[in-house]
Amino acid sequence: MTAKPGGELASATSEIAPETGVVDEGTVLQRLSEWPISGIGLHPGGSNYVFVVRLSDPQFFNAAQVSDDPPEVDEESSMYAIYKPQAGERPLRDFPAGTLHYRERAAYLVSRELGWPLIPPTVVRAGPHGEGSVQLFIDAADSNANYFSLREQRLDDFRDMAMFDVLVHNADRKGGSCIVSEDKRIWSIDHGLTFNRSARRRTVMFEFNGTEYPQDLLADVQSMVRSIESEGGSNSELQNLLQGSELDDLVTRANDMIEFGHYPVLDPDTNVPWPMV
Repeated sequence: MTAKPGGELASATSEIAPETGVVDEGTVLQRLSEWPISGIGLHPGGSNYVFVVRLSDPQFFNAAQVSDDPPEVDEESSMYAIYKPQAGERPLRDFPAGTLHYRERAAYLVSRELGWPLIPPTVVRAGPHGEGSVQLFIDAADSNANYFSLREQRLDDFRDMAMFDVLVHNADRKGGSCIVSEDKRIWSIDHGLTFNRSARRRTVMFEFNGTEYPQDLLADVQSMVRSIESEGGSNSELQNLLQGSELDDLVTRANDMIEFGHYPVLDPDTNVPWPMV
């Protein structure tokens, strides 16, 4: 795939912002789920197989297939996404095989329930290499930006992300698992290693060790617990994505966070991911 990611839905910096009304999040999710994948390229550097894919409006896609002179791809007929197929997931000792793409979707659902952190819309669907997670591509304003380069000026902007990692038991919060979009918002990515308490929690965000959780975010966690414990809604899908014990552990961690009120104290020697970026 040679086309550069871009276009109306590629960056997600305004399209799913409720104040703009350009394209709502539901529409983005529908397109991620239903639009055919018309281009694919391997994303370098990951331990698992990760692809950048182009999705095209079915009307455009069908016209291109039958025409000798197909129309050019434009902003309104295509979007870009990150595709992580189940078949490309490397076996791990501390995670059940073939479940990482489900955890990407589950993390997105929990973030949507909370209202934070910003995680790009994510679905599970079929693709060229079988079922996998498909997440809206975020166009980075600075491809070199990461937690280490941002923390001095924007540390408080990572509080919700660090708190989310405690809640979902993230075993892989690297310095590069965030993206700053053109509108300066920080997006949280790479949530395949979450929810399994058998894994060691790993992060680079040790600045928050032992500090108090923001009270407004704790209120959101409490609301999430009520929602998960109720019938229907995100609870029903989470039950299909996670093991029953993992969903129970999510609620237990949430209640512990509410009770104790502060970030855990993690060890920067043993609770650190590798590589760190």
